[in-house]
This record gives sequence, structure tokens and C-alpha cells, in this order.
Amino acid sequence: MILEGKRALVTGSTSGIGLAIARAFHAEGAQIVLSGFGEADEIAALCREMDAQHVGADLSSRAGVEALMDAAGEVDVLVNNAGMQHVAPVEEFPVEKWDLIIALNLTAAFDTARRAVPHMKAAGWGRIINIASAHSLTASPYKSAYVSAKHGLSGLTKTLALELATDNVTANCISPAYVWTPLVENQIPDTMIARNMSREDVIENVMLERQPTKKFVQPGDIGAMAVFLCRDEAANITGSNITVDGAWTAQ
Repeated sequence: MILEGKRALVTGSTSGIGLAIARAFHAEGAQIVLSGFGEADEIAALCREMDAQHVGADLSSRAGVEALMDAAGEVDVLVNNAGMQHVAPVEEFPVEKWDLIIALNLTAAFDTARRAVPHMKAAGWGRIINIASAHSLTASPYKSAYVSAKHGLSGLTKTLALELATDNVTANCISPAYVWTPLVENQIPDTMIARNMSREDVIENVMLERQPTKKFVQPGDIGAMAVFLCRDEAANITGSNITVDGAWTAQ
């Protein structure tokens, strides 16, 4: 097991992509720190399943991130996955939603990395994996905050890779297209309103319209890629933005 003896923090890991990554890391022997919200009994069951620690901090504030990192302790693998989305035309985009999306999707990743890097450098090994999006490389209408945050996350990743290049610490993005998760499913009603479309039209003509495979990416696909980036064979993969997008950004 490639992560035996390693401690992995995965933000936004009580559901969706983050949960799939946490499970994949657990299968490889990692000690897991879960971070996210949900029903208490469901989170308790996940902790039992993976013998994991759970920290329920609000990562949209710097104080929440600091509380998370204090509770998590020294981590060898950091996955910044927590995020949210809001869909609206720019002139109608609520400024409080902009602030929240930038804080959670981008600023929190800076703060977790800032806190995690000293231990990784001292240990001579570390992996930082930022879950970005096809929207870190391209754009869609009505997603000004999300697209901006994900582009910023890609830039942060490159900077971390350069700073840590001689420390045996890698930093990479994984950029999926639409993954079938609660986050994506919850976008559908807002998009229906913004575009005056039916649910079926949103799925077929918005979400999968630019995805040549016409299939949603599965959370387990991202978990498998995250595990690969932790392997010794991936030590020279750093500063990369790895797409898992059904050829979306190949167009």
C-alpha cells in the first residue's frame, strides 16, 4: 500500500469527489482526515468505515481553515476539494456569493497549503492535489466566480510546484469536467432558471454539450488519479493541470 504511514487531509470529503478520494487513499493505507458537513450519523459511519478523523470547520473563513489545520495536525497529503457553485448572469450575480465562492474554492486552498507545506518540506515528501475543473482552463457563461476561482487555483498550483520543486513535494491540479456529484446535481435548478430550460435540456445541452464522450465523469475516476499522483513514479509530475474531462478541453 503506497500510503502506509502517511496522513492525508481531504477537504469536502463527506460526499462526492472528496469522499471518493478519501476512500481511495484509505485503501492504500493512509490515515484519513475528513473535512466537510453532513448528517452526524452519516459522518460517524464514514469515520468508522475508514478509521478516520473528522473536522467540521467552515472553510469559507480563514479562522475555519486555521481550526481545521490545527485539528488535523501534520499532513503528508493535502487535497483541496471543498467548493461550491452559483450560476447567474454577471449583472445579477450576488456579491456575497462571489465572496463566498472565492473564499472557499481558492483562498482556503492557499491557507491549507500555507499551513501544510512546512511539515512536508521537513519530512522530505509531500503531495498537494488541488481539485480544479475544466473551468480552470476554459469558461462558461453565468459562472463568473467559479471560473475565476478555478483559474486562480491552477495558478496557485503552478506557483507551489515551483517553490517546492527541490523538496520532493509535488503540487498538481486535477481538472474534471462534469462529475456526477451532489454539487453538480444542485447546479441544475439554477441553470434551468438562468437559461429557461428543462432539467433534461440542461443535462444534455449544457452540462454534456461540450463533453464529447457524453458521459459524466465518475468520482472514482478522480480518486484513482489522486492515488496515482501519490506514487513514487509521479514524483516528476508537478505543476501540471491534469484533465479528466471526456475531451472537453481538447476542443
